[in-house]
Amino acid sequence: MLDDRQTAAPWPTAYPQGYAVVDVETTGLARDDRIVSAAVYRLDAQGNVEDHWYTLVNPERDPGPVWIHGLTTKLLEGAPLFPEVAAQLSERLADRVLVAHNAAFDWSMIAREYARASAVAPVAQRLCTIALSKELRLPLPNHKLESLAAHFGVVQQRAHHALDDARVLAEAFRPSLHAAALGGVRLPLLECRPLTEWSDSPVTPRVGYQASHGQTSWRASRRLPACPYPNPGRYDKDRPLMQGMRVAFSGDTSIDRELLEDRTVEAGLHVASSVSRLTSLLVTNDPDAATSKTVKAKSFGTPILEESAFTHLLRDVAPAPSSE
Repeated sequence: MLDDRQTAAPWPTAYPQGYAVVDVETTGLARDDRIVSAAVYRLDAQGNVEDHWYTLVNPERDPGPVWIHGLTTKLLEGAPLFPEVAAQLSERLADRVLVAHNAAFDWSMIAREYARASAVAPVAQRLCTIALSKELRLPLPNHKLESLAAHFGVVQQRAHHALDDARVLAEAFRPSLHAAALGGVRLPLLECRPLTEWSDSPVTPRVGYQASHGQTSWRASRRLPACPYPNPGRYDKDRPLMQGMRVAFSGDTSIDRELLEDRTVEAGLHVASSVSRLTSLLVTNDPDAATSKTVKAKSFGTPILEESAFTHLLRDVAPAPSSE
């Protein structure tokens, strides 16, 4: 059961006055993918649920990984288009901090949908519950939503269903918020910069790959946080990735590069801007390209992985060895 006790100390005045816990299911992870369902739980300043909302969204394209979200073309064909639900979503996001598990992803998908609709999402800040769990030093085995839910005794009923995932996150966020307030923890709030212009690039027919060359950037460049774990060395194909490994990327990726880097950092890995003898692995979809990174990786004997293999391994990154 969740701990419903109120904090003994006065509630931090610097904390936000309301939250919108969000989950979206999508056709994929690339910049041209679309939202197929969205859910929002509105919470007050102390994390109490005020109301919730859910909608299907017709993506006007193949629904993508049906085996994950369960939403087929037939189920979505009569659903509203995003511009038809944008006003309802705006009403639930306005004047609130957007909260999501891997918030960079949910925010990027929402911002793009608004930009396609020639509108702007009314969101100024976001909070990632992965980042908050790190600030609280929760003893989680990994950064999956199911692990956060289990820690707080929240039962998942329909994983990868936007409404249930949003409910689970809302229930896990409330005790996290109270723990932060009790401990005087500063919430890891990040600015949300909406897109102000958008142009769709054609969806390439190649399954699982969409080139990013020449695409308009949707976020300003930023410095990634330092990795808190020591480098355990090179990746071994017979073992999982390990926290602290140095990962370099080269060439086009199907997932937006900045989102891919965020996912890498959130898994406890270090994103390297170049390849050296200390690099654990290089991720590229074109290992035969004569780029400086691939040439160096081959000369150093650095392992090279394709993006799809790397993102699969990101699901279960081994914890860094204990220093004790």
